[in-house]
Order: sequence, then C-alpha cells, then structure tokens
Amino acid sequence: MLVSTSMSQPSILVIGCGSIGERHLRCFLNTGRCRAAVCDTNGRLVAEVAGRYGVPGFESLEAAQEAFPADGWVVCTPAHTHLALALRGLARGVHQLIEKPLATGLEQVEETRAAIASSGCHVAVAYVFHAMPWLRAMREVILSGELGSPRHATLTAGQHFPTFRPAYREIYYARHESGGGAIQDALTHSVNAMEWLIGPATRVYCDAAHQVLEGVGVEDTVNVCARHGDVLASFGYNQFQAPNELEIRVHCERGSVAMQLHEQRWGMMRFGEKEWTWQRHPKPIERDDFFTWQAESFLEGMAGRPCFLATFEEGVQTLKFNLAALESARSGQPVAIS
Repeated sequence: MLVSTSMSQPSILVIGCGSIGERHLRCFLNTGRCRAAVCDTNGRLVAEVAGRYGVPGFESLEAAQEAFPADGWVVCTPAHTHLALALRGLARGVHQLIEKPLATGLEQVEETRAAIASSGCHVAVAYVFHAMPWLRAMREVILSGELGSPRHATLTAGQHFPTFRPAYREIYYARHESGGGAIQDALTHSVNAMEWLIGPATRVYCDAAHQVLEGVGVEDTVNVCARHGDVLASFGYNQFQAPNELEIRVHCERGSVAMQLHEQRWGMMRFGEKEWTWQRHPKPIERDDFFTWQAESFLEGMAGRPCFLATFEEGVQTLKFNLAALESARSGQPVAIS
C-alpha cells in the first residue's frame, strides 16, 4: 500500500498494535487523507505492523512524540489505560479517538472532561456502529417522529468469539480490570447503539455468567432488562454461538424499525402493514469499510466539521451502563444510572 507523505495532510498516531490498532492504522491509511505512525511497547509487534504498512513505528510514546508530533491519536491500549493516555495527548493539544469502552471506571472522567474543554480538541469514542448506514437510517426515522415515540426495544446478538479473537485468553479480554468480559468488550457496542437510538439508559438489571469459553472466568453470556427513561429495553448477547448475528428492533407508537447487521439491511413496518419493508446498501460492505468511514468522520471532526462518531459524553454514559450492569450481575439487584 502506498502511503502519502504530503505534509499538508494531518498526522495520526495509533497507540497500540493489537488487532484493533492494526485495523485502525489500515483504515486511516485507506482514507488517503492522512499520514500515520504506530506505537507499542512490544518491539517485535510494532516492527511487524510498521513494516507491513510502510509507516514509522516507535517503542515508546515519548519517542513517537519527539519524532512524529501527530495531530491526532487513536488510543487502542487496554481500557483501563485509555483516559490517562488521552490526558497526555490533550495536554499537548492532540485530538483523540479513544477505543471502546472509554474506561473501566469513572475516576478520570471529570479531569478528562475539563481537559477537553480547555484544549478545544476534538474527542470521539470508537463505537463503530455509528458508521453503519443501517443504524444511521434507523436513527433518522426515529428522530423524525414519523412512527411516534419509541416505547420498547430489543437487541439479540452473538458470535463465536474464539473464531474472531483466537488469543482471547492472553489479551485484555480475560480480566474485568482491563476491560474484558462480554459486558465491557462486546455488549457495550450494542448498548451504545441503542442509547444513540432511544436515549440514555436510566436503570439496568443484568444477569451474566461464564457459560462456555475455555480458559477464562469472565462472563461470556449476558441478559439485560433496562429502562431508557420511559422506554423499556432488553439485551441478549453471548460469545459462543455458531452464527454471527445481531438484530435491533425499536417499536414505536405507530410502527417499528429494525436493523439486521448480519443481513446488512434495515427495515420498517407501519401499523396496518403486513410485512417489513427492507432496505439494503447498494453494495456488500466489508468490516474495514466501517472503520474507514469512522476514520473519515474523525478526520472531519479534527477539521471542525460535523462528525457522526460517539462523543465523549456518550462514551461516559455507556461506561455508566457497563458499570451498572457489572454491579447488577454481582448483586442480583437493579441499578439506577444517574
């Protein structure tokens, strides 16, 4: 792949060379709109990734900052380190795209919020569902009021996680403290998408368990009953089923809308209609396409133009959901979200 060296383009530093970091690097380069470099404390890994894409690679953030003073960082390290790194970047006036979940606790949220306000930097959270045309189409219909107010929503999803992350036992996924488990690693995408559609969750009751995945003790299966203000919602997710499927349905006062990720389509059914009317994207979409669109939108945000990615405050809200779900699963009681 040819990498542009035009100094007029913004520069992006991807921090963390795991699978998601490499995907971000590849997809930012796919935009053709930026220069990029990578950073990771694993010297062998950073050399491999940097060599594969023909970009500079650094074994420390200090070395990267000195040799490649980037305009934007993509933070792809384990979740418990996200905000500390973002704070370092914001202090230097660097825009931030922070991988999900935003963090594993609320301790540095206020400090980060203040740093964003004082720096004037663009900050987004990499909940990639925002880049999916089907979800955005659903949201437009809901916000238009055409079907009335949402009253009930459901999400059902699952995949065979070891197929997609064979090394799950050795990475952050194995421990809650680093952002692991189905609630913080997988369900969080769906929760953020649902909150984007129907508003923030205000109460969560969660039942979660380790059911199948070998070599870890964190939950791989989750059932959640939630309230999003006046809207009732339910989430069902597991990480061991054979099909890789996800469906969201939102039922409003005068009809319903739905998204089926595995079918790459969204649909609507108004009262009085007997069948769904489905809409598909004009051409098949690969996973990298979502991340490339996400990268495009982040670059737009860096330039002060409209950006459809999850905001810092939306990331904080979904973090609160994650923490409430974990607490509810431990206590067996519903947890209110302020």
